[in-house]
Amino acid sequence: MDATPPRNRLLAFAVIAMLAFGGAFAGIALRPEEPSGNLALPPSTPPAAREAVRQATSLSDAFITIAEAVTSAVVRIEVERSFVPEESRLPGGLSDLFDPLGRESSGVNAIPQVLGGSGFLVTSDGYILTNNHVVADADRITVTLRDKRTLDAEIVGTDPTTDIAVIRVNAEDLPAVALGDSDNARVGEWVLAIGNPGFADESPLDFTVTSGIISAKGRPLNILGAELLAADPVAAQYAIEDFIQTDAVINPGNSGGPLVDLRGTVIGINTAIASSTGYSQGYGFAIPANLARRVMRDLIEYGYVRRPLLGITIADVTPEDAEVYGLTSIAGVVVEDFAPLSPAERSGLQRHDVITAVAGTPIDRVGQLQRLVALHEPGDTVPLSVVRYGTAMDVRVRLVEADGAGRPARRAGPRPLAGLGLELEVLTPALASQLGFPEPGGVLVASVAPASPAARKNVGRDHRVVSIDRRAVSSLAEARSLLRQARSGQVVSLLMEYPDGRTYIANVRMP
Repeated sequence: MDATPPRNRLLAFAVIAMLAFGGAFAGIALRPEEPSGNLALPPSTPPAAREAVRQATSLSDAFITIAEAVTSAVVRIEVERSFVPEESRLPGGLSDLFDPLGRESSGVNAIPQVLGGSGFLVTSDGYILTNNHVVADADRITVTLRDKRTLDAEIVGTDPTTDIAVIRVNAEDLPAVALGDSDNARVGEWVLAIGNPGFADESPLDFTVTSGIISAKGRPLNILGAELLAADPVAAQYAIEDFIQTDAVINPGNSGGPLVDLRGTVIGINTAIASSTGYSQGYGFAIPANLARRVMRDLIEYGYVRRPLLGITIADVTPEDAEVYGLTSIAGVVVEDFAPLSPAERSGLQRHDVITAVAGTPIDRVGQLQRLVALHEPGDTVPLSVVRYGTAMDVRVRLVEADGAGRPARRAGPRPLAGLGLELEVLTPALASQLGFPEPGGVLVASVAPASPAARKNVGRDHRVVSIDRRAVSSLAEARSLLRQARSGQVVSLLMEYPDGRTYIANVRMP
């Protein structure tokens, strides 16, 4: 970082969605052909120089191969929002890196604004990974594909604690990529940052590919927690910042796009830059692919992230801590306190213990511990390596689910699904107990939009969806998939259940 005062340093969010290149792509054209031995060099060129040119040509061919393959799955995301605050700066001098095309006016009469970012397809049936800050509070989301088709998209789920979101378009046989293993990424290796920042009719910059290296791993930026603090102090405690840093150029509109290594593997979602101008100055940051994969899985299955919890307050180890606690190196995290009913405390962890490894992976800092724990599921038992005043020991902790962390506020407003006017959510044990269902599980109606097709057929809020068109529903993803299959004008038959077990049938015609 430079010496620019913090208030002048813009840590800009960009709008990109991470593309992943994994096993399916690894088998095709990822190794560029060897350049011809007949290089257009003077005959007097020394062999060493000729070899250097050959290697450079091979690197160029690799860039070309990867760029051509990945860009087919990168999409342009346009977001319409009905209200724009007078001041768009984020806490601590941070600035949104959306590229606005609409006009902006201050005050309560602000008119709609169109913002743009990037994303990438992770399945052939339309699931797209991007940043939460790209689609948050959207009134409408439009996605432009590589073949110039423009499709409406709906939000599948968002997680502000990691700045990850999943959206979906209604299409089939789309080019998709898979997320790679970001743990294998190494400082110094070549990477490509790919985005789609240009609006088809407004800008010629529809696809961009930039190159650089991984500059560092495990960078905390202190931006997600700061942004969440005012809106949701509970969720702010679980913000995870363990970014991959790169000097590949990332500019407005590129956020949400993939960071790809030379094996064709997407190792990160480009998310933010550190800059005094709002444009790239060589400090770009990406969310690790392994974390994105874990979050994406929960967003698709449950609609929110089931955050695993150790139940501890922690801090980075300082040189003084290492001396007091008998550490062999200045690394790890110090346990400072415990949450009520902390599973870590019940497992035998004590204040002033130093956690040095999670499941065998050495721990250097707080963000790394948070990320590694977040890769697990609630209910998993995780082995921790601990040093207690010079004595090494192992502690096994069974993780619990963090209450409310990263979960969207219930009934904050309907997000109509498949035109029926329903907002659905998972019937969790907490909701089952609150509403009087004898057993949790399945899909619950969180809200019904007024005057919607579902409302006209008296589908009720807090009722469980038992089946759709006589097909049993057991998960949120299954319900969404069945409703998306319904055609315009088709009657969808919903079997619904009251908390006391009584059922009713609602036959609703798709608009």
